[in-house]
Amino acid sequence: MTEVICAERPVGRIASSDLAYGFSIEVLPRTAARITDFREVLPPHTRVYIAHVDGTPVDDMVSTARLLVSQGYTVMPHIKARSLRDEDDFRRLVHRYRDEAGVRQALVLAGGMNKPIGQFHSSIQLLRTHHFDRAGFTDVHLAGHPEGSKDIDPKGGTENVDAAVKEKWDFSKHSDVKMALVTQFVFSAEPVIVWTKRLEKQSIGFPVHVGVSGPARLQTLLKYAVLCGIGPSVKILQRRTKDFRRLLLPIDATDIVKTLAHYKSEHPNSIIEGIHVFPLGGILEGAEWGIKLGVKNETGCRGGN
Repeated sequence: MTEVICAERPVGRIASSDLAYGFSIEVLPRTAARITDFREVLPPHTRVYIAHVDGTPVDDMVSTARLLVSQGYTVMPHIKARSLRDEDDFRRLVHRYRDEAGVRQALVLAGGMNKPIGQFHSSIQLLRTHHFDRAGFTDVHLAGHPEGSKDIDPKGGTENVDAAVKEKWDFSKHSDVKMALVTQFVFSAEPVIVWTKRLEKQSIGFPVHVGVSGPARLQTLLKYAVLCGIGPSVKILQRRTKDFRRLLLPIDATDIVKTLAHYKSEHPNSIIEGIHVFPLGGILEGAEWGIKLGVKNETGCRGGN
């Protein structure tokens, strides 16, 4: 796909294509190993997150990053605090990504395991080492939880979740690395809008990349929703189980993106910035959907294949 060149859009008009243009997507090393050339799947310069599932060798993560960088992509591997033994382990990992793969970006997470294997249990601890700054990283993304997180607020609530974001925002003022939030995937735009409004009231200015699922069957979405602890918006999916005709049809997040785009058009200063695709129904299907959603030919723009 060639570069898309767009005419200037009138102020105040933001379509779903604007929010999805430049979407990011994630891939597992084992999935990447089945794709000969990502240039046949994704537009150039797409930001690709590399998900680090527990048990995946670091060598596989680094080699996947190197392949994607060599094919022209902006690569952002997951780095999980609770999977690291100590600060030296963390520093070596950052330098491996930089020196062996040419990576300068990362998504930093606490990690899903309940008990850390070493000294780190949260992403802010990794940030405070300043190893990303020292290694010359340009961007670090952090996890956002519009519907809360049982890992942070076991009883439900949002107090601890908001405090964690505020702590990172305060830290970001002392770092040269650009930071943003990428959310867990959601099944409704409403929790995202409520959450970002709450952050804005606290003067937290992290750009927000909203996680949504690429096309997938209902059973698949429900399975991942349970595994990932998705909040109240999962009820939207559960209601669909009553319609047997929908059980075998793929579901995508087009309506969610359109709602967010409409909100952004009415609130242009909102911190909502873009879309991150979780390809729960497959990387090829997720990439194709993201590309179609982000194509801007309908408003005086020029693109190509």
